[in-house]
Amino acid sequence: MKFAGVEVARIGMGTNRLANTPKNITFIKSAVAAGLQVIDTAHLYTGGQSEETIGAALSPAPDSVLVATKGGFNGASPAVIRSEIDESLRRLRAKSIGLYYLHRVDSSVPLETSLAAIKEYVDRGVIRHIGVSQVTVDQIERARKVVPIAAVQQWYSLSERKHDAEVDYCTSEGIPFVPFYPLHGAEGRALEELARSKGATPHQVALAWLLKRSPVMLPIPGTLSLAHLEQNLAAQQIELTDKEFDSLR
Repeated sequence: MKFAGVEVARIGMGTNRLANTPKNITFIKSAVAAGLQVIDTAHLYTGGQSEETIGAALSPAPDSVLVATKGGFNGASPAVIRSEIDESLRRLRAKSIGLYYLHRVDSSVPLETSLAAIKEYVDRGVIRHIGVSQVTVDQIERARKVVPIAAVQQWYSLSERKHDAEVDYCTSEGIPFVPFYPLHGAEGRALEELARSKGATPHQVALAWLLKRSPVMLPIPGTLSLAHLEQNLAAQQIELTDKEFDSLR
């Protein structure tokens, strides 16, 4: 699928536990070699070590790999946004960021004001695409009046579906929907039985369910294991019938 200007596989990887160690630098390099194309991080992850690790492993990142980061989780005033973008660029050792999300809406700062600060970097060619995270349909529509929105990120999984409205909106508008914690609650007899019948793991079937849920879905399960990453990527090959999909729904 086309994601923030890059043709990518439909399963990426979250890095909220990625510490800056030689082992993890090697892991990121190996993950990309194994076919990983979307790496999701944030200014706050592991106190900045997540971005630092990715920068150490990939600078400069290959054109086929999209590194997405986020800012504004603990405040999204223009001053905070600018500071966090500048710091993310240094940590990632990058001249530009392919996709930058507003991590969450600041209740004390209008959404439009936060996005306008990110747009300054788009206008300078430092950020290529903008996304929004933890937002409602109304907030997505407000955001789109300020800047084109390249992706929406939200907590969504087989067992956590309170954001169906946002999934459906993004599907109808052709906006990539990026569920975090996509394997949360991936358990139960029906899932396990279907996984056995497919010769797959329950986590693989849970990811396959998300991919069938919407053509704009791009899950980002987190892992620090190359074996688990390869299993996650292999879930793209699992085809669920409508009946199988509905049996889990």
